[in-house]
Amino acid sequence: MSARGAVVVVWGVGGIIAFVLLALVRIIPIGFSAYQHSFTTAQWALLWTWVPAMMWAEGYRGFHQSFSPMVAARAKYLAGNPKPLHLLLAPLFCLGFIHATPARRRATTVLTVGIAVLVFLVRMLEQPWRGIIDLGVVMGLSIGLASMGVWTVRAFTQDGFDWSPDVPEGGQGGVEVGALDVQYRDAPVRPPRHRRHEHR
Repeated sequence: MSARGAVVVVWGVGGIIAFVLLALVRIIPIGFSAYQHSFTTAQWALLWTWVPAMMWAEGYRGFHQSFSPMVAARAKYLAGNPKPLHLLLAPLFCLGFIHATPARRRATTVLTVGIAVLVFLVRMLEQPWRGIIDLGVVMGLSIGLASMGVWTVRAFTQDGFDWSPDVPEGGQGGVEVGALDVQYRDAPVRPPRHRRHEHR
């Protein structure tokens, strides 16, 4: 990995990871405080269905099969096609808020708004209901963090990594070969690939 690639990983991907870690630090105590209450049968049933469901839906389907490889692909693209503003806003670039296809920007915006609404609604719940919901979120985000690390390593170390970075067509493309950056114009942008069976 080149020095520029290292900067993108540390600032771009690392910034996203730091934000998720901050969220985890805030909700983990709330989640585990649910155990200070006596659970009803319905609450135990919710706990044992909600947590595995979030591990699968948020952690595996949401992060591992979609969000994490997208972040890694955009980080790799940014390392090969640096622009001062994009580097400065690397976390937002890797999330897909800037220099992204309209579909990617919409998806990222909808996801962000959805999370904000969910957080607002969960705060209205009383314990242990709120804690149970938060425990599921904690497990999903934990799997997501691990997945983001795995996909980032793959993106910068495997030649066969070809996940679409969802950048506008007609832009400048680039791939890294050792310490060299090979640039080319009007590079075809592959369509988004949301499932990679070989990485399951």
